[in-house]
Amino acid sequence: MARWGKVDFRQLKRMQKKMEQLEKASFEKFCEDAAKELAARLLAKVIKRTPVGVYEDGTTGGTLRRGWTANSNREAELSATFGGGGGAKKFADSMTVKKYGPYYEVEVINPVEYASYVEYGHRTRNHQGWVNGRFMMTISADEVERAAPAILEGKLTRLLKEAFDGN
Repeated sequence: MARWGKVDFRQLKRMQKKMEQLEKASFEKFCEDAAKELAARLLAKVIKRTPVGVYEDGTTGGTLRRGWTANSNREAELSATFGGGGGAKKFADSMTVKKYGPYYEVEVINPVEYASYVEYGHRTRNHQGWVNGRFMMTISADEVERAAPAILEGKLTRLLKEAFDGN
C-alpha cells in the first residue's frame, strides 16, 4: 500500500474563513456601489461637457449644467441663487439603484426642460434653421461604457484583496 505523506489542512481552513468573509461582504452592496461609481463618473463627464449659455446682456447661465445634480428644473434654477449641490459624487451616492434580474440600473437625468433640445438639436425660433445638438450625454455615456470593464475589474480586485489579504 502506498504512503501519501502528511497533509496540512490549516491553509485550507484559512482559505475557508476568507471565503466566508468575502460572502459577508455582500455582492449586492458591491454591485450597488459599482453602479453609483459609474454614475458619478458619467455625471462628472457630462457636467464638464454641458455648455453654459452666454446672453446678450453679458450674463451667463448654467441652469442646464446644474440640472445634472438637481431633482427638478426649479432646483436647478434656484441653486445658482441659493447655492446647493455637492458635486457629482455626492449626488450619485444619493441616487437609487434598481435591480432588474441580474442587472443594476441607475437613472441619470437632467430635469431642465430644454435639456433634450441642447442634447439632440432643435429648430431655430423662426423655424428657418437648425441648431446642432451638443450630445454631451451621448458622448459621455459612450466614454464611461468603454471604461466600465476596467473600472469594475479594479473595484473587484480591491474587494478580493481585502478579503484574501485582510487589508
